[in-house]
Amino acid sequence: MSILSVKQVSKTYQSGSRKLTVLDEVNFDIQAGDTIAIVGPSGSGKTTLLGLCAGLDSASTGSVSLNGQSMENLSEDQRADIRSKFVGFIFQNFQLLPTLTALENVMVPLELKKRKDAKQKALELLTKVGLGNRATHYPTQLSGGEQQRVSIARAFANEPKILFADEPTGNLDTETGEMIEKLIFDLNKEQGTTLVLVTHDLELAKKTNRIIHIKGGKIQEDTYA
Repeated sequence: MSILSVKQVSKTYQSGSRKLTVLDEVNFDIQAGDTIAIVGPSGSGKTTLLGLCAGLDSASTGSVSLNGQSMENLSEDQRADIRSKFVGFIFQNFQLLPTLTALENVMVPLELKKRKDAKQKALELLTKVGLGNRATHYPTQLSGGEQQRVSIARAFANEPKILFADEPTGNLDTETGEMIEKLIFDLNKEQGTTLVLVTHDLELAKKTNRIIHIKGGKIQEDTYA
């Protein structure tokens, strides 16, 4: 079963008097449980594509279906509801709420679902990523690697069917990046989540079972391991 289906998707922006095409009739399907890397040079449309797939933005033309639900005619509130039920997201710049502790950041998606065990579940996840003893620390009190581990715990908190990761190791040193990579793949395997990575790092991409190469807004190559 396809958990994500992208059909003839284009994204254009108006730049002054000219139209800028960021994505140009992109097509692919992703099966549940797959691990995918989307690679390409800066400005190729990778992050734009990821945002469309996750329902963070709408395509100019074409359609995106997530977990069997077509996204193009939904309101922002409806797309947000689908994201809260099925999607996890890991950002390059972590996107933690600075006024909340590590524990409270991980609790956010659980509390949105009104989970009575939100605190206990969040602490279990923080312990799993090696930060059980840092639960009461705020983002500014954590290193970059620790902040990314908090964001990973938060992404897995609602047990997403599909996890999107945008350059998850881009702001980290090599050693920390390798640890984060292992954590993502280990948790992904444990939960049976579909993983879609955007990365410049071909070594990271090779750890997935499918690589989609994008350039100039078009898919140039789509290969399976």
